[in-house]
Amino acid sequence: MVSIFQTLQLMKCVHFWLFFSMYFCPLITKNPSSIVGFSLTIASTSSTLQSREASALLKWKASLDNQSQALLSSWSGNNSCNWFGITCDEDSLSVSNVSLTNMGLSGTLESLNFSLLPNILNLDLSVNFLSGTIPPRIKMLSKLSHLDLSQNHFSGTIPYEMTHLTSLQYLDLSFNFLNGNIPDEIGNLSFLSHLYLADNKLSGKIPLTIGNLTNLKDLIGYGNYLLGPIPFSIENLTQLSYLDLGSNQISGHISPTIGNLLNIETLSFHDNNLSGPIPSEIGMMRSMVEISLSNNALSAIIPATIGNLSHLQYLSFGGNHLSGAIPTELNMLANLKLLRFEDNNFIGEFPPNICQGGNLKNIRASNNHFIGQVSKSLKNCSSLIRLWLDNNHFHGNISDDFGVYPHLEFMGLNDNNFYGHLSSNWGKCHNLEQINISKNNISGFIPPELGEATHLYSIDLSSNHLTGKIPKELGNLTKLGRLFLSNNHLSGNVPTQIASLKELEILDVAENNLNGFIRKELVILPRLLDLNLSQNKFRGNIPNEFGKFKVLQSLDLSGNFLDGTIPPMFVKLILLETLNISHNNLSGNIPSSFDQMISLSNVDISYNQFEGPLPNMRAFNDATIEVLRNNSGLCGNVSGLESCIKPSRGSHNHKIKKVILLIVLPLAPGTLMLAFVCFKFSSHLCQMSTTRNNQVGGNNIAPKNVFTIWSFDGKMVYENIIEATEEFDDKHLIGVGAHGSVYKAELNTGQVVAVKKLHSVTNAENSDLKCFANEIQVLTEIRHRNIVKLYGFCSHSHLSFLVYEFMEKGSLEKILKVDEEAIAFDWNKRVNVIKDVASALCYMHHDFSPPIVHRDISSKNVLLDLEYVARVSDFGTAKLLNPNSDNWTSFAGTYGYAAPEFAYTMEVNEKCDVYSFGVLALEILCGKHPGDIISNSLQSTIMDSTLDSMPLMDELDQRLFRPMNHMSKKLVSIAKTAISCLAERPRSRPTMEMVSRELLTA
Repeated sequence: MVSIFQTLQLMKCVHFWLFFSMYFCPLITKNPSSIVGFSLTIASTSSTLQSREASALLKWKASLDNQSQALLSSWSGNNSCNWFGITCDEDSLSVSNVSLTNMGLSGTLESLNFSLLPNILNLDLSVNFLSGTIPPRIKMLSKLSHLDLSQNHFSGTIPYEMTHLTSLQYLDLSFNFLNGNIPDEIGNLSFLSHLYLADNKLSGKIPLTIGNLTNLKDLIGYGNYLLGPIPFSIENLTQLSYLDLGSNQISGHISPTIGNLLNIETLSFHDNNLSGPIPSEIGMMRSMVEISLSNNALSAIIPATIGNLSHLQYLSFGGNHLSGAIPTELNMLANLKLLRFEDNNFIGEFPPNICQGGNLKNIRASNNHFIGQVSKSLKNCSSLIRLWLDNNHFHGNISDDFGVYPHLEFMGLNDNNFYGHLSSNWGKCHNLEQINISKNNISGFIPPELGEATHLYSIDLSSNHLTGKIPKELGNLTKLGRLFLSNNHLSGNVPTQIASLKELEILDVAENNLNGFIRKELVILPRLLDLNLSQNKFRGNIPNEFGKFKVLQSLDLSGNFLDGTIPPMFVKLILLETLNISHNNLSGNIPSSFDQMISLSNVDISYNQFEGPLPNMRAFNDATIEVLRNNSGLCGNVSGLESCIKPSRGSHNHKIKKVILLIVLPLAPGTLMLAFVCFKFSSHLCQMSTTRNNQVGGNNIAPKNVFTIWSFDGKMVYENIIEATEEFDDKHLIGVGAHGSVYKAELNTGQVVAVKKLHSVTNAENSDLKCFANEIQVLTEIRHRNIVKLYGFCSHSHLSFLVYEFMEKGSLEKILKVDEEAIAFDWNKRVNVIKDVASALCYMHHDFSPPIVHRDISSKNVLLDLEYVARVSDFGTAKLLNPNSDNWTSFAGTYGYAAPEFAYTMEVNEKCDVYSFGVLALEILCGKHPGDIISNSLQSTIMDSTLDSMPLMDELDQRLFRPMNHMSKKLVSIAKTAISCLAERPRSRPTMEMVSRELLTA
């Protein structure tokens, strides 16, 4: 039995042979060579087309810069089908696919003759440095179905001629500098399924014709200047699954017809000007996974129909004017992972079963009017990682149910009206990293079990009503970096076990009822930056051992019952910036040797029994009477104090005056002339600044007293530096950078410093001078143990230099290059250095206002001391981010470390530093620049690594012993974090706050 399929095949064969015999057989009979000529004609046509295509592509290649031409070295000859990035159709042998993504190409498209490339289906030039406009001639690519020009430097408007490409299915123009309107003719691209226009400068309204794109699945237009309402025609896009128009200027209401988008999974209108209510029809979009409507002006209540969105995982309504109670229907969202309600006007209680699905990890509900008991709403939420409930009206006990949060990393409950006891079950939160319940009405004692949460790195229980003693068990928290217990009713003393917290940077127990002698054991804390024991009942002397603090920058002992004198070793605190010992019973003189405390800029010694002259240093010379008042006999050149030189009385003194006048008057003209010469000479020496309170705006340095440097005589210290470096002799040279040379100098005080002498400056526009001023501006305002310390600067038209703390081990770059030093730089030290740099960047990005972007994070700009503690240095290209304007700038940084997008957008932000940090972290692990890891597929392999299968182990620095299991697990974790920093799209990279937190758990 013959099948239907076989019959059809037979009919096709018969038809072909009939056609062949009718048309070709007579030709062959009359002229047997005709068939050969037919074949040669086809071959000749194909060859001609290939030659034209090759010629067009070679002409475009020649228009690119030299480096780009080198990257396209395989492009030669007439057969483009063998070239890199080129694919040809198998039948016609014409170019069908041009894929040159992420090649580093630089140039324009002006020289590319699109008319000679008629058969291209796919053109991908994404992630390059191409600039200029998109030529209207692109319409000649009539068969084009896939066009990707994203992540380049293209500017100008989107040419309306592009809408003639009616075969387009995929169009990506995102991450460029395109401006103007979206063409109204966009609706002609009826086959389009993916449209990406994000992160440009597009403006105007979204055209109504967008509704003609009925095949559209993805519409991404965030990060532009689009305005006007959401077009009602968008309801026609029933195939849409991803709609993101966030970070624009879209206004008006969200239409109820949006409920027609039944297939949508992601809906994002965040950071716009939308107003009015959230339509109840949103509950019809049952495929929804993510809704982001934050930072608009939406009002009214959350519709109860939102409970229909059973697949919802991310819900963000923060930063609006929403009110009313949270609908209890939210309890039905079992897949919910993130919930953001912050900065609204919500009232009532939290839904009691909001976490019944066991997936909720993040809740942000701060700055509302919620009431009720926290435990009642969240007691079953064991999956919770981060919780912000600050500035509400919650009340009641923080119950024992908080102990069921085994994964909690951060909890912010500050500015509430909580009362009750701290739970003794918090010790069960073994993954807890940060706990902040400040500014509440919590009472009871601090549970000792808190010492079992060994991942804690920040505890803030300040401004409550806690009583009892500070539990010694807190000494078990080996990762603790910050401990805030101020403004409570704690008694007893600081337990000696606190001295075992080697990572502690801030200890604040002010405003309590602590008593006894101050623990001298606290000096063991190697990283302590800030110690505040003020407003307690401590008595006795200030421990002489306090002079052993290594990096202490702020010390507040005010408001106690301390007596005795200032201990002699106090002057060893050369990094101390702020000292407050007011409101005690201290007496004696202020030691003149205080002038060795070269960083001291703020003092308060009021309400004691001090006497004698003030030290001749800036901290006291610039002081006001408010910080000196109510002492028994202080004198000095401060308004409100008596002068230390009192007028003489009696006839004997009168006679002495006469004798002096007889001697001095004849010499007066010469003396005045000498004083004038000294003034002119000194005024051209150094202008020094060590205080963060100096306001240096832009590149304009605001000079302090020209005769002082670190509270010394300016001329003296200037000469000391010249003498110590033997007029900057090369024998003292320890490094040369782009903007200056670095020398080691030992002052006559015994202090060793690093001096960076600026390259010769000829005028104020010199870029080195701008970097010089920029570094002063940044470093006089920064305070962090992992950022290099600036002691002062000298600014002069012929000689300018900066003076820093000296880092004995030198740069990380040098250590990694020298085998002997690299071997001593073991895995533990390397892990700590990575954490140090992350901590510094986290501070700059998240704890400083405005944020600071370094822009040149590399191994040459990370310095190490004798204990391998890292300091980030060289802030000459750093930038303070202006929140009220664009942060555009010229390129700065080190090639191999600079983020790729910075080269084509010239917009600086924190994610540039994140990328550089990722490169640096891998360099520390590998012992060399990780170029291969960055550029090849090993990234994804490492991201999937486990202890049993770790290709990373083969990339680690082979000069060190292979790490054991515990360390290898830690290194894999760090490598994964570092690689996440190298994501091509900045938005995909973590913040340094996230990185720092990840590293603390590694």
